[in-house]
Amino acid sequence: MAADQSYAAATAANRFGLGIRPGENAVLNDPALWLAAQLRAAPDGARTFDGLPTSFDYMQREVEFYRRRNQRKGAAGVKKGAAEPSQVNALRESYQEAFGADLRREYLARWTIAADTGTPFAERLVRFWSNHFAVSTDKLRARLYALPMEREAIRPHVNGRFFDLLLAVQTHPAMLRYLDQGQSIGPDSRAARRVAERADGAPARKRGLNENLAREILELHTLGADSGYTQADVTEFARALTGWSMPVVAPQRLDPGAASGGAFLYREAAHEPGVRTILGQRYSDDGQDQARAILADLAVHPATARHLAGQLARHFIADQPPPPVVQRMAQAYLDSHGELTAMYQALIHSPEAWAPQGRKFRTPQDFIIAGIRGGDVAVGTNPRLWEGLLMRLGQPTFQPHSPAGFTDVASDWIAPDAIWKRVQVAQALGERVPRTDLDALARATAVLGPHLDAPTRQAIARAEAPGQAMATLFACPAFQWRI
Repeated sequence: MAADQSYAAATAANRFGLGIRPGENAVLNDPALWLAAQLRAAPDGARTFDGLPTSFDYMQREVEFYRRRNQRKGAAGVKKGAAEPSQVNALRESYQEAFGADLRREYLARWTIAADTGTPFAERLVRFWSNHFAVSTDKLRARLYALPMEREAIRPHVNGRFFDLLLAVQTHPAMLRYLDQGQSIGPDSRAARRVAERADGAPARKRGLNENLAREILELHTLGADSGYTQADVTEFARALTGWSMPVVAPQRLDPGAASGGAFLYREAAHEPGVRTILGQRYSDDGQDQARAILADLAVHPATARHLAGQLARHFIADQPPPPVVQRMAQAYLDSHGELTAMYQALIHSPEAWAPQGRKFRTPQDFIIAGIRGGDVAVGTNPRLWEGLLMRLGQPTFQPHSPAGFTDVASDWIAPDAIWKRVQVAQALGERVPRTDLDALARATAVLGPHLDAPTRQAIARAEAPGQAMATLFACPAFQWRI
């Protein structure tokens, strides 16, 4: 194989993919074609996810969980009011007992796909968008729904129009719950008037306009923080979004309108009436379609094109991506009226994306997945091992603690203590590599390709045991980078 093709194959497998697997030769023949082919079909997952509950299934079971819990509290004479820390802990423990098995199946399916997929570029795109539309499971109300959002809202749309992806995410219960959209009520809506009337002079439960979802859509999901929108735009958008909600109207009750089995429900009574003006554009009072029309315009806004192109280029090429690539990606997006594949194609056909100067430090999730794939390590049937390793490295799955998601900038992951922990995880991975016909040097050559340097080759050759040899591979400097 020519040197240039060898470098291109390694770049396709590592910079664009999830790390090469033993015997994965398709990438070596035509790396760019291998990437492009992954954009013509939905990512893997259909069989792996078979039998997992839908979001609405989880809602029904969650309602029953809270109903039974409230009955037990009532029988025990526990009064309603602010929960004590011990009660909060008890709730989390009982919640884990009720739903832990399902959550483990969700996590295991995700690990299995990452380890086995033959379309790792498409899978990396799924994970990129999951982090772009970040939901953190440390918020109990969103815990059951973050993983289903990835398979229900993101995976089916990752190679389609951005508007369809954006709409699917914003109407998913994971995002609605995480950003408290179900609690948002128009100040002049029918629902607000009913709340005031029921109060009858007594203090009413405070429910009003909530701007969380509107703000994060503008700042993180579409235009970007420095795009020129104003606080007035956020408030107007929040008013347009009122009514976007879920079938659950209380922890122990489903709305009768949920008979269709959908996990999204528009509550017209909570919608703030009136024409909205956002970014200078007027939107008529069309109920649910008012916010939908705003999303459609945001999806094809030039600032959105620049923001998405910049994030994708930073994720795939370098922490400081080449401006010409970002410009080409943004223009391809606008020319196609928001088609994501047009932007991906502009990325993979940019010479700068394949240049040796481009490289990304592997985040903890990238690092462990690359080790599993490169070492042909069996994921097994219990994801707790892998989730524990991620916790040790500081990137627990779906727990970014912020709507901004996890950073993928090298400086945030390259501290000395973090590197030492990677060495420990490398040892754990090395011990799990199958010993059958193990030739560590051959494996290292296949995994790192032209990036296998002489010191690493010598260290592997001198290793006293197969596990130590593979740990050396996983801990070496070249393996820490997507190059």
